[in-house]
Amino acid sequence: MRSLKRSGLSPASLLTGIAALAALLVAAPAAHAADTPLRDLAAGKGKVIGTAVTGSKLTGTYGDIAGAQFNSLTPGNAMKWGSVEPTQGTYNWTEADQIVAFAQAHNQQVRGHTLVWHSQNPSWLTNGTWTPAQLGTLLQNHITTEVTRYKGKLAAWDVVNEPFNEDGTYRSTLWYNGLGSDYIAQALTAARAADPSAKLYINDYNVEGVNAKSTALYNLVKSLKDRGVPIDGVGLQAHLVLGQVPSTLQQNIQRFADLGVDVAITELDIRMQLPVTDAKLTQQAADYKAVLDACVAVTRCAGVTVWGFTDSDSWIPDVFSGYGAATPYDENYAPKPAYHAIATALGGTSAPPTGACTATYGVTSQWNAGFTGQVRIACSGASLASWKVSWTYGAGQQITQAWNATCTQAGPAVSCANASYNGTVPNGGSVTFGFNASWSGSNPVPSVTLG
Repeated sequence: MRSLKRSGLSPASLLTGIAALAALLVAAPAAHAADTPLRDLAAGKGKVIGTAVTGSKLTGTYGDIAGAQFNSLTPGNAMKWGSVEPTQGTYNWTEADQIVAFAQAHNQQVRGHTLVWHSQNPSWLTNGTWTPAQLGTLLQNHITTEVTRYKGKLAAWDVVNEPFNEDGTYRSTLWYNGLGSDYIAQALTAARAADPSAKLYINDYNVEGVNAKSTALYNLVKSLKDRGVPIDGVGLQAHLVLGQVPSTLQQNIQRFADLGVDVAITELDIRMQLPVTDAKLTQQAADYKAVLDACVAVTRCAGVTVWGFTDSDSWIPDVFSGYGAATPYDENYAPKPAYHAIATALGGTSAPPTGACTATYGVTSQWNAGFTGQVRIACSGASLASWKVSWTYGAGQQITQAWNATCTQAGPAVSCANASYNGTVPNGGSVTFGFNASWSGSNPVPSVTLG
């Protein structure tokens, strides 16, 4: 959707950046260095985990994280019309080529973004007076030139971006006004001809849940498929607000998949009203996990791309006054609870710093043949979006009933995971669950492992 932050800096922001760099030089974050990279976890699920990037920043810590954690890159600005053809007939491919080269060097896919949009177009295009025939030729030539340049190098293209209004009507744009709604079919057809192997998407925002706008997109995709127009997928941007993940997200993904197209979460960020608090970070982690869970649950959900992985490269503060902290990493590249939540949703066991969250086992009452136990999970200096604890009994104890957790036992080994309503543990907070069990002879307290 929108641009990542551009490289122009005011004196104040430059000083802030210098201060942040100094902090990094003192102590570069390594809190997730031992975790399985997100890209490996995603690959294990048959999914993509991507990030939008700024080409000029693909060095140092930024480049290291982008290369190590993600298996797909989206150019935040570098492939938009205004970037690649600022003057008619004069092209600038420098940043786009840089991102593609970085991706190739790091065995990553590239998602092209975006060929046809109402925003970030060059002034010569938007200020021109064009006949429908001329406009159609411009559209065809632009798509053919750009897609051909990267033929065989890109996995997918956001061919058409944001074609709809909130009520499901077509957005009034240069393209719609000049060519009618069929500009979408023309664009897709041109892209397919230029690179038959790339997946072709229509991408939009506020279409994550079932609503008028997403239904208009659904009807468009169905119509295009019925007409034989090449369309491989839909992109749900997912620029979300804290605590507002649509309850119909998975249902919506599934209905598009049932049309026979792929679905991708293409621009995920979850903004919060500043200042940041531990409670907000915990909620954000739960929200990220909910989005990832919905994608993992649907086979044809290709994966999730975050719109910038660090708060220092996010568009949110520049556009939504008073909001920020929308990405999985903070401005100093330290992973936030959202990072760990993404890892958990992808099947990982990513955990906060050692000792920050603990599980304590206790016996609250005991009688001749049985006892009641309780486990308390508490965090100080971190938070959890979900939890799992395990232990091994040494004297034949057997759990007979549990509450506030789902517990299984195989021989002496016990494993308990959070219920649907108590997975989040905020920094400074705790949750407990209990169980009844039988015992005979002795009832030693076992050692408990969290994570």
